[in-house]
Amino acid sequence: MTEIAETKKAQSLNVNSPFDGSLIETIQMQTVADARTMLEKAETLFKNRDGWKEHHERIAILKKLALLVEKEAESFAMLIAQEGGKPLVDARIEVTRAIDGIHLAVNELPNIMSGKEIPMGHTPASICRKAYTTYEPIGVVVAVSAFNHPLNLIIHQVVPAIAVGCPIIVKPALITPLNCIRFVELVHQAGLPQDWCQVCVCDNDVAEKLVTSEKINFFTFIGSAKVGWQLKSKLAPGVRCALEHGGAAPVIVDETADLNKTIPSLLKGGFYHAGQVCVSVQRVFVHDSITDDVAKRLSVGASKLKVGDATKEDTEVGPLILPREVDRVDEWVQEAVSEGAELLTGGKKLSNTTYAPTVILNPPIDAKVSTREIFGPVVCVYSYTDRKKAIEIANSLNVAFQAAIYTSDLDVANDCIKHLDATAVMVNDHTAFRVDWMPFGGRRSSGYGIGGIGYTMHDMIQPKMAIINEV
Repeated sequence: MTEIAETKKAQSLNVNSPFDGSLIETIQMQTVADARTMLEKAETLFKNRDGWKEHHERIAILKKLALLVEKEAESFAMLIAQEGGKPLVDARIEVTRAIDGIHLAVNELPNIMSGKEIPMGHTPASICRKAYTTYEPIGVVVAVSAFNHPLNLIIHQVVPAIAVGCPIIVKPALITPLNCIRFVELVHQAGLPQDWCQVCVCDNDVAEKLVTSEKINFFTFIGSAKVGWQLKSKLAPGVRCALEHGGAAPVIVDETADLNKTIPSLLKGGFYHAGQVCVSVQRVFVHDSITDDVAKRLSVGASKLKVGDATKEDTEVGPLILPREVDRVDEWVQEAVSEGAELLTGGKKLSNTTYAPTVILNPPIDAKVSTREIFGPVVCVYSYTDRKKAIEIANSLNVAFQAAIYTSDLDVANDCIKHLDATAVMVNDHTAFRVDWMPFGGRRSSGYGIGGIGYTMHDMIQPKMAIINEV
């Protein structure tokens, strides 16, 4: 890195609405020099063990933080809708989850940090000794986050670090940094000194300097598999990490499914946040005896969804995060149709930022919509006669995250739980279901490690054993 590059002036960043491109706010970005200063501050804090905050101090900070976020709940929801394009009704739910996540960390802390006695005296060499374990924070954490849940993803990465006592530097997505910035301001208002939680709004070059620094001890990433695995390969020796990527969630609908419940569930799981969810319903395998009925009901339901400005109360499907994503989704849909898929509804741009909720019947198994994460408002329906073959196709990709089965037959449900290659299999619920105390993560290229508030807290601590010779 040259001296010129390290001392270049900070650039400003315009944060714009994904719906109409209007300017929300202009903020300053950080440089390599800023990132280096942040790392030095975080490392110094961690090395000063006498300066570590006690458990009760961190609990008090988190409790106050939850109250501060709750006080600004509606402002956060509007900001999520403005910068992220998530419909206001869903943005409010995200804020509620965020507040619950802070409380969850408070409740988990006594259990996560509790050690145990290690028995001695079982051999002559171990007599007259007492041993016990405790847990310490792992060290400096660097978090790189994604755009699609601009508050709750930050909660999942930042709050565990605060809870267990790790200094953290968080890099939000450049297209949705405002929720992160405001949240960290509230973290400081709640009593955590500024250097313990720092925001670095920066370009990819600066972010890579953060991530690959020898000063960090844990790296948490939420975003694309390509970037995540690339950054993991560049981590300094000894740095632990957790990666959360995406998938192409499969669903099995067998002939005994209650379609009056199944269809609304699939519509929510497929079109929530315009499909911009890592476990969004994408590939729906339906028994051939009910394929036409399911496909028709899905297409009718999708066609009735209200698409538009996420800040409006009646909007059900907002914009895609960038116009180029609208173009990409349309290219994939048109490719599938040109190769023989039946377009049942949608399949068109409504504007340069919005795309019509789309249902496609029997696209080719090797089409992009069948093999890659769509991350858009598109659901693919496939007819099957042999459930084992459908599961084989569902498992055939290099991604594996959450899956689902809709059925009234317990034996079928158990068979799918056993044979679907997924970290979680939902029975009579959509693949995007999640509560924040459950384990959450992908297999194969879909991720590394397990997320969830308590699980991330556990990743950010390390055991220490004390052995006392009583002789």
